[in-house]
Amino acid sequence: MTEMTEEAADAAGAKASRSCSPGRQEWDESARPSAPPAPEGYVYSRLGRAVGQHLAEVHDHLRSELRQITELLRQVKDGAMAAGRARAMVSEMTLRRNNWTLGAYCASYCALVTGHHGLEDRAIFPHLRRSDAGLAPVIDRLEAEHVIIHEVLLDVDRALVRLVSEPEDFAEIEEAVEVLTQTLLSHLAYEEREITEPLSRYGFFAGQV
Repeated sequence: MTEMTEEAADAAGAKASRSCSPGRQEWDESARPSAPPAPEGYVYSRLGRAVGQHLAEVHDHLRSELRQITELLRQVKDGAMAAGRARAMVSEMTLRRNNWTLGAYCASYCALVTGHHGLEDRAIFPHLRRSDAGLAPVIDRLEAEHVIIHEVLLDVDRALVRLVSEPEDFAEIEEAVEVLTQTLLSHLAYEEREITEPLSRYGFFAGQV
C-alpha cells in the first residue's frame, strides 16, 4: 500500500477532528480502528519484544516532560499569585523570567513531539503499511491524530505568546496545556495499544527483527 497522500491526510485529519468534542479535543474511542490480531502461535524474538517495548519507553519520556510542563506552569502561576504590591517590580521581573523559561521549555517540548510524530509519519508508518496492509486503518487514524495534535501544540504556543504580553492572565495557557495533556496522553495510549505488537514482529524498519 502506498503512503498517505497530502490530500488523504487532510481528509483523515478532518475526520479525526470531527471525532473529537469541540474545545476539549477528547477523542471518540468508537472512531478509532483496531489493528488485526497477531498470527496465531507467533513466536516473538527477544529483540522483537524489546523493539515493541521501546515505543512505550519513548512515550514515557514524552509523558514525563509533559508533567514537567504542568509543574513549570504551576510554579509560574504561584510566583505571580505570591507577588506582593510592595515587591511589584521584583515580582514582575521574576514573572517575566519564569514566563520566558516556560516558553522556552514548551517550545522545546513541542519540537520534540513534532519530531517524534514526523519520524513516525515519514519512516515507521510507511514501513508498517508495507509489512501488513491490515494496519492501514490504524495508521491512517494515527497520522490524522498527529495533525490534530500539531494544532493543539500551536494553541499552546499562541497561549504562551499571550501570557508574555498579559502575565496575569493564565486562563488561556492553562486550558491549552490541559487540552494538550488530554489529547496527547490518549493518543500515546492508543498508539501503544495498536502498534506495539506489530512493531515486535516487523520492527521500526525493514530487517530490524
